[in-house]
Amino acid sequence: MRTAMLPLLSLLAACAGANGEGPATPPPTAEGPCRDEGLDRFIGQTASEATGAELLRLSGAHTLRWGAPGMAMTMDFRPDRLTVSYDGKMAITTARCG
Repeated sequence: MRTAMLPLLSLLAACAGANGEGPATPPPTAEGPCRDEGLDRFIGQTASEATGAELLRLSGAHTLRWGAPGMAMTMDFRPDRLTVSYDGKMAITTARCG
């Protein structure tokens, strides 16, 4: 059983480093449901720890998930999470709750 998991673990490790490092994730600033209102103004801004902290504050989300270009993400819905995607130039392309 252990040897069967080694290829899977190596694939996961490879994916973790794909496309370089993304922005640091700031600590949570709120606990509660996320709100999308007003987040569109961040589209085109540079993804960074400071921008992430501001997005968390304005959305009321408890957690932030960065989505790098081509990164696979789970489809589970979490009302307290904000997902922010960015392109290869680190420009934010979407910011949505869930």
